[in-house]
Amino acid sequence: MAEDSTIPVVPEKLPLLYVDDEPNNLRSFKAAFRRDFKIFTAESGAEGRKILDEHPISIVLTDQRMPFMTGVEFLESIVNEFPETIRILITGFSDIQAVIDAINKGKIYHYVQKPWDETYLKNIIANAFETHRLRRENKFMMEQLKLSNEQLEFLLRQEMLS
Repeated sequence: MAEDSTIPVVPEKLPLLYVDDEPNNLRSFKAAFRRDFKIFTAESGAEGRKILDEHPISIVLTDQRMPFMTGVEFLESIVNEFPETIRILITGFSDIQAVIDAINKGKIYHYVQKPWDETYLKNIIANAFETHRLRRENKFMMEQLKLSNEQLEFLLRQEMLS
């Protein structure tokens, strides 16, 4: 019997978007996480929206305090169009109203304070990807179950007619 010589497939890096109006924060984030994830960065909500429209993004992290559009406003603006995207708010300020708004309006997965601890944030992102994967898997399984139920109902109707 021949030995299995298949080459293991290396999984593609999981895509995430970080939105922050401070270029230094974007560079630091990319430097810290580029080995583990496929990083997209944007300096504004509008720029972040363009990236979301062009690329399949699993996780969005955003700073709260930005000009023109806060992080909560950005997250709220993408909820309906990208409901499966996991949303994380990052801020350097202890603004309880921002946290409440993020939870209620932006439907965030997690809230992180700056300066973030790299290991802690990496664990949050890894957990967020797992949550994203499980939600997609659950959605697929529900669709398969619905299809199976429809087929079963059809067969039952056919049986009743004969």
